[in-house]
Amino acid sequence: MKPVAALFVAAALTACAGNAQVVAAPAASTVAADERVVFPAQASQGSLVFGKVPAGSVVRYGERELHPTPYGTVVFGIGRDEAGPVQVHVQHADGRDEVASIVVTPRDWPIERIEGVPPETVNPPPEIAARIEREQAMVAQARLRDDARADFVQAFVWPVQGRISGRFGNQRIYNGTPRAPHSGMDIAAAQGTPVQAPAAGVVTFANPDLYLTGGTVLLDHGHGVSSNFLHLSRIDVQVGDRVAQGQVIGAVGATGRATGPHLHWGMNWFDVRIDPLLVLERGK
Repeated sequence: MKPVAALFVAAALTACAGNAQVVAAPAASTVAADERVVFPAQASQGSLVFGKVPAGSVVRYGERELHPTPYGTVVFGIGRDEAGPVQVHVQHADGRDEVASIVVTPRDWPIERIEGVPPETVNPPPEIAARIEREQAMVAQARLRDDARADFVQAFVWPVQGRISGRFGNQRIYNGTPRAPHSGMDIAAAQGTPVQAPAAGVVTFANPDLYLTGGTVLLDHGHGVSSNFLHLSRIDVQVGDRVAQGQVIGAVGATGRATGPHLHWGMNWFDVRIDPLLVLERGK
């Protein structure tokens, strides 16, 4: 086996460790390894899930068709509030159908209540709200990219080293008004600290001055998996750049609506938010 092929197969099998719960599947002893449908039996809320399917399979999760890599790897995200179980439908090349059922492990999501916040901060004036909506729509559009690159199988690394100052999924309530749950992981770091790509990818969005997120970069890792880096003081890449793992893409800052220098690192599977910390732990 070629070294690159071996890397992808090893990554897929590692990610799929555990016995899949498969409905109407043939007995394991009678099915060749490359003909098996393999998914984890359970996965956490906010996780990126890997599976392995035979060549020629048609795979669906929810409303989306999952496109296997040449080595049979498929990937999808489980949302913060998904209760599960979730099901992946696999149609083999010979027409046989299998359904993999995955139990979703719940997590505890802390809620912080903050009173006395200026009203214009909680509910911005119409012109600012319209700007925020336009900018968020541009970012959402960039997340729709779906191509065959499999950069997401790499073992992700920290984009900067520092204390976690904000965790994925936590929620704040300002003056009694609930805000959206935190969409990523905040890492405390000094102003100007270089930010490195946690995995290879293609830059799909780069803007130094968004109202909420300031300097913003989106890095697409293939198959709908992407990273976003917010509040950057400097951006060193542009849309269309191919970025290697560890390459500097910008610098830590406090641009946009930030109270101090830090890196907000978020991850998505299309429009599904996933927890970067879980992705890092998978690579250990």
